[in-house]
Amino acid sequence: MKARPSVLARVALAYLGITSMLVGLWALVFPRAFYDQFPGVGVWVAGDGPYNEHLVRDVGGLNLSLALLSWYAVRQPAQVPGSVVGWAVLASAVPHFLYHSVHLQTIAARADQLSSLAGLLASVVCAAILVRRPLK
Repeated sequence: MKARPSVLARVALAYLGITSMLVGLWALVFPRAFYDQFPGVGVWVAGDGPYNEHLVRDVGGLNLSLALLSWYAVRQPAQVPGSVVGWAVLASAVPHFLYHSVHLQTIAARADQLSSLAGLLASVVCAAILVRRPLK
C-alpha cells in the first residue's frame, strides 16, 4: 500500500500551495500592483524600499515553484515527500519571518504588522509540520 500524506500534512501542503500560488501569480503577472497593494487590504511591501520589477517577478517565480512542489507532493508523495516541501519552505520562510519581525516599522498599521507576522508564521508552522510528520 502506498504511503499517503497524513490529513495534517495535506492541510499544510494545501495552505502552502495555495498561498504560494496566489502570491506567485500576483507578483509574476502584475508586479507593480503586487508592490503597491499586497496583500490587498493593506500596504505591506511598498514601505520597505523602492520598487524593483526584477525582484518582485523573481519572488513571484520562486513562490510559484513552491506551489508546484507542494501540489506535486500531494499528488506523488512517493516521489516528493512532504518533508522536502517543508525544508524548501523553511529555507525561505524562516528568514522572511525573522526579517519582518525586526523591521515591523516598514508596515504602518499595527493590525497589518500583526497580520503580516501571523501569515508568515503560519508558513513556518506548516513547513515544520511537514518536516516532522510528512506521512501517516
